[in-house]
Amino acid sequence: MAGMDEGDVVLRLEDVTKVYSGIVAVKHANLALRRGAVNVLVGENGAGKSTLMRMIAGVERPSLGRILLEGQEVEFNSPADAQKHGIGMVFQELNLFGNLSVAENIFATREIVRGIRGIDHRAQVEKANAFLAKLDAGIDAESMVDDLPIGQQQLVEIAKAISLDTRILILDEPTSALSAAEVDILFKVIGELKAQGVAIVYISHRLEELMRIGDYITVLRDGQITGHAMVCDIDTRWIVRSMIGSDAKDFAKSISHKLGGEVFRAEDICLPRKTGGLAVDHLSISVRAGEVLGIYGLMGAGRSEFFECVMGRHVNSTGRIYIDGEEIGSRDTSTRIKRGLALIPEDRQREGLVQVLSIAANLTLASLERFTRFGFHIRDEREQGAIAQAIRDLAIKAPNPDFDITSMSGGNQQKVVIGKALMTNPKVLLMDEPSRGIDIGAKADVFRTMRRLAGEGLAILFSTSDLEEVMALSDRIAVMSNGKVTRIIDREEASEEIIVKAASVGHRSRETAS
Repeated sequence: MAGMDEGDVVLRLEDVTKVYSGIVAVKHANLALRRGAVNVLVGENGAGKSTLMRMIAGVERPSLGRILLEGQEVEFNSPADAQKHGIGMVFQELNLFGNLSVAENIFATREIVRGIRGIDHRAQVEKANAFLAKLDAGIDAESMVDDLPIGQQQLVEIAKAISLDTRILILDEPTSALSAAEVDILFKVIGELKAQGVAIVYISHRLEELMRIGDYITVLRDGQITGHAMVCDIDTRWIVRSMIGSDAKDFAKSISHKLGGEVFRAEDICLPRKTGGLAVDHLSISVRAGEVLGIYGLMGAGRSEFFECVMGRHVNSTGRIYIDGEEIGSRDTSTRIKRGLALIPEDRQREGLVQVLSIAANLTLASLERFTRFGFHIRDEREQGAIAQAIRDLAIKAPNPDFDITSMSGGNQQKVVIGKALMTNPKVLLMDEPSRGIDIGAKADVFRTMRRLAGEGLAILFSTSDLEEVMALSDRIAVMSNGKVTRIIDREEASEEIIVKAASVGHRSRETAS
């Protein structure tokens, strides 16, 4: 890093290595974090970014090497130990207690107490609301976390980290579920923290964000640091080449194929909100065999809720679902899966995976009936072959399918969720923000898979808040706002201006939309 001042380094990793069960996740890493700056960390899923940061945050301990804080060697035995040294981290996967309030989550393990009178809940709520107000979150600190959509839960995680009064703040994919307006607010807060001398570590797959917010950049590939630079000296093509060894793996281009007849139809789907009104408002839509229908909308538009209604997850929803022209009367989710519906949920950790199971067990979890004999499940050659095929088809980095699912990077976990859905042999695949938290290479793999499956006749509905994605991948685009489809646009007619205008029709503020 020629030309960079060494005096402003607050933390340094020297020759750090981390090994899991014989697999080298990080290899001889040397990294310097500078105070009052945004230190960007990039790399494909599985490159070792999160592992590196978890060692700094005290979640993991290095197998080799050392950590220097303000020039002194330190060892962090736990996240609490790292926090005592002024290090906080917002994890890629949300780390909240759903059955506690927002305030209780923000002050978990460091509660405000009033002597023998115990926890001062009022003080916690007041302080939590102040942190949330900094983020313009529109969240009441007394709300239960389980009642919040995933985007607002992410804001709670960020507020919790800001409340720690840290000198090093690690943000691992902090904007993956945030709207553009929320990203702007977060960047404003980051600017304030920089001015206070806080060292920010920023991990993201959104390259335009990195160029906008970063001061220094470090690139990882296969557990090794392959490049350092000042952000002002590079461009996005440099980042991509450093990450994957070539120029950008672009979105999967459309492969022309003839569309079949209607496979899926939803008629007049409605879902009441707890607070009144409708989360899904008389929504009707259809998809043909081989068609990719993109559903675009802002936060609170009702995309996830619509998918959940289709899968039978809301007993109070109304409307009709048809597969191949035949109505599915049952609201039982397992019945709908058997009839040919499959969902890849937005929140892979809570809804897509079982954390205590292996990679293989998660892949076959929804299709065990295919691999049972006389009611007994014994893994045989058929199941092992199906697992190996899924790993190959989706380019999943899994040295051993019997390893725990938690040993994988976020992007590879997402591929397992997709593989699990495909193992049910669906006719209709619902994908809720399938590229959330996925790097450039993994994203291209997923998008190519979508186009390949569409070419084989699968009907695909996917939701996204990314304009570039929805325009590149969709045969048609359904734009949602306030629970309704405001416009359906053919690919040839679509433009960013038309889509954004349709998404803004009747769109409510965050407070009322959630």
